[in-house]
Amino acid sequence: STLYFHLLSLLFSLNRHLQRNEEENEVWIKPLIHQSQGAKEFAYCPYSKFRVGAALLAHDGTVFTGCNVENASYNLGLCAERTAIAKAVSGGYRSFKAIAIASDLEDQFISPCGGCRQFMREFGDHWSVFLSKPDGSYKEMTIEDLLPVSFGPEDLKKKRFINVENAF
Repeated sequence: STLYFHLLSLLFSLNRHLQRNEEENEVWIKPLIHQSQGAKEFAYCPYSKFRVGAALLAHDGTVFTGCNVENASYNLGLCAERTAIAKAVSGGYRSFKAIAIASDLEDQFISPCGGCRQFMREFGDHWSVFLSKPDGSYKEMTIEDLLPVSFGPEDLKKKRFINVENAF
């Protein structure tokens, strides 16, 4: 009986904590998604006609937005995620809490391309990525979810079997 009461009390406390965290998250997640949708409006995509926006949240609350910028030489285009990260890094930021990504896809959540996944991974694998739809619904993932068993900066510091000297 006492154990039952204790477990019930613990569950009630945990539920309250989860609800409070969900409410706190809604305070910043929805606006971040909204900012990514706004960034999408500036996309320069005359070739694909596929608009993408991103909003990157730094730990201090600063948000950097980005949109895709295409180029007639297709491989020189920039994705929205990389544009936002480049803006943040050029402002001195290196650590991020989350990124929200938006597109015009109605039937599925927008997902970052492989290059963007690796680009985001450069700055850690445990921050949040919010894949959204135009109606504001979203799916939360982490960099690690999107790019499992990834290669990052810490791998360059690991012991190697052979050290290659520069031949020049």
